[in-house]
Amino acid sequence: MHLRYYADPLCSWCYGFAPELSKFMERRPDLPVQLVMGGLRAYNREPMSTAFRTMLREHWNHVAVASGVPFSQAVLDDPEFVYDTEPACRAVVTARKIFPAQAFALMKAIQLAFFRDGRDATSADVLSDLAAGQGFDPVVFRALFDSEAMQRDTRADFAATQSLGVSGFPTLALSRGEELYLVTSGFVTHDVLEYRVAEIERLAPQAAT
Repeated sequence: MHLRYYADPLCSWCYGFAPELSKFMERRPDLPVQLVMGGLRAYNREPMSTAFRTMLREHWNHVAVASGVPFSQAVLDDPEFVYDTEPACRAVVTARKIFPAQAFALMKAIQLAFFRDGRDATSADVLSDLAAGQGFDPVVFRALFDSEAMQRDTRADFAATQSLGVSGFPTLALSRGEELYLVTSGFVTHDVLEYRVAEIERLAPQAAT
């Protein structure tokens, strides 16, 4: 039994959800978390329009109020910034390949760098630097990050997410045997996570019979 977390490092609600999920994980170390990248705005190639940046500003403010996490406006103030979430997703997939236990830590580091500190987390150099900060060998990480294999594995994550009809992030599910039970699709607090997982654990055996 494990949790399956469908997310994108550059999704603002995933950033807001991260502290709540971390609290839950600390209380339930018996439940490992498998990260599956969603590709929120993957492969985007155009700079953000003024209207889109205005929309994101309002959206990020909403996330900040709901979750209490801090936001920098630096990225939104850059008219040339291209909001492509594929590199950040690929960085997490790369971390998962090298050292799965540190993949979640790298995702949180990417979130903090992008949303709180205003760093360009679409940059391979920035992502490699963040990986080094989480204990990864930067040369090994960068070589694998740039590889066709990691690009392919990242696309496979996106396809797996889409095949289940997951269109919003964060989405958290409990995998039990061959069954997958939805815990949340969207931001909730850690106590809600605890309640919902406990209910699934209580009812799942009945559902399987």
